[in-house]
Amino acid sequence: MVEVRSKALGGSIVGASPADVNIDTTDLVVLAMQEPQYAAESLRNLMFDIATRRLPMMSIMNMPPKTFLRRMVGVDADALNECFASSAVWDTFDPDMMTLCSPDPQAFRPPEDGLNVLQVTLPTNFKAAAFARPGDTALLRTLQRDIESARFGLGEESVEIPVKLKVHDSLFVPTAKWAMLLTGNYRCVLANGTRAIREAVHSDIQASQAVYTWVQKVCVTLGASPDDLVPFEKYAAAAQGLSKPSSAARALFAGAPHIERVDLLVQKIASQLGMRHGLVDETVNAVNHRLEINRAAQSSHQIKTA
Repeated sequence: MVEVRSKALGGSIVGASPADVNIDTTDLVVLAMQEPQYAAESLRNLMFDIATRRLPMMSIMNMPPKTFLRRMVGVDADALNECFASSAVWDTFDPDMMTLCSPDPQAFRPPEDGLNVLQVTLPTNFKAAAFARPGDTALLRTLQRDIESARFGLGEESVEIPVKLKVHDSLFVPTAKWAMLLTGNYRCVLANGTRAIREAVHSDIQASQAVYTWVQKVCVTLGASPDDLVPFEKYAAAAQGLSKPSSAARALFAGAPHIERVDLLVQKIASQLGMRHGLVDETVNAVNHRLEINRAAQSSHQIKTA
């Protein structure tokens, strides 16, 4: 394992609370938190300022912002509001200023370490769709080249870190992650606990392939090319190395009242296209049930402490 300490890297990294962020010198905004966090009151003014300045934004969330979904012909984004913790936050942004990555690298925060420690368990690429405006896409391609040429000093040698940014012309390349999430990540959620992504995928490989293939059909119906997507065999092989439950599953059983709902989003987009799958419905119902339990517990706690 290679340990990367951000303080030791070239350039400068500045941390600031939302109220203290200066966007005057910002060229690109990267949305790297989970979708429910953008509903926070403390972020509203900052998000409004970014929208007003019309800064290009690249999301690396699993959950595509509603703004990005407006770029997809045939998707009624306003009918998907219940999939978002706060759908209104995305309504102020211009879809032309928003793009999405398929964040294929798998990462988690080891519970025994500090909150600033992130461990990558599946190093691979961030696959970004091009912006609507060529100038903004050119900025992404410059980042891609710079990342590809970067090397990390490890002792007396320089090594290449196997996590890259790949920019694609197709709007639908980031949707490749949807099949992975619904086949593995969300199916880690069981009635009374969690299971590893590896188990979710390989305990019933035929069921997993059925879900994966169906989600890919949804993407193709939206406009994706089969070349935009990842073959099931490649994903299943990668899942062999994913020995922990997904972050969504862990959050649910830690009592989270909100998580990213890509499962619900895909179900509802598919419904708009006249498509449904029983196993996907089961997954959505399992997540809904656990969220209901968590929200009831949170409400009960608030009443007791009031």
